Amino acid sequence: MSLINKQVQPFKANAFHNGKFIEVTEKSLHGHWSVIVFMPAAFTFNCPTEVEDAAENYAEFQANGAEVYIVTTDTHFSHKVWHETSPAVGKATFPLVGDPTHQLTRAFDVHIDEEGLALRGTFIVNPEGVIKAYEIHDNAIARDMKEALRKLKAAKYVAEHPGEVCPAKWQQGAHTIKPSLDLVGKI
Repeated sequence: MSLINKQVQPFKANAFHNGKFIEVTEKSLHGHWSVIVFMPAAFTFNCPTEVEDAAENYAEFQANGAEVYIVTTDTHFSHKVWHETSPAVGKATFPLVGDPTHQLTRAFDVHIDEEGLALRGTFIVNPEGVIKAYEIHDNAIARDMKEALRKLKAAKYVAEHPGEVCPAKWQQGAHTIKPSLDLVGKI
């Protein structure tokens, strides 16, 4: 069953964020767009490259009213050490969320039971806590956060412009489509 247009279920998790431990809940996602990025585990090979990519694009996520949350199956204590010891992860100024109980990985359907790890899942959540887009990868395939940013902008655009859709490869400022009977078979 798809998670699209489903409300994020109640949760409580601890995170390492800007030198402090904080609590993150489903209520933390309300009032702004959220990009939740699941990764298998800290101290792996691909994960630091993705955290660094998210950090390099973080200002643009923020400029678009979104907070980024990186989630692994580790604890927030592990995330503190990961942040302090990895030059790539050390660039992160967004929450690094621990999910050692696998509550989040199971709720977002990215949990690998046999391994106790998460698949690489990216979720875009609107300010009401509703999932508007997601993509899940095999763990050997790292993501490009520019694509997550593009999807965030598209989700925001259609939320602000009911009756319009964003075509393939849509970029902010490009033309959209207003679905109508007249367009059927003409695109």
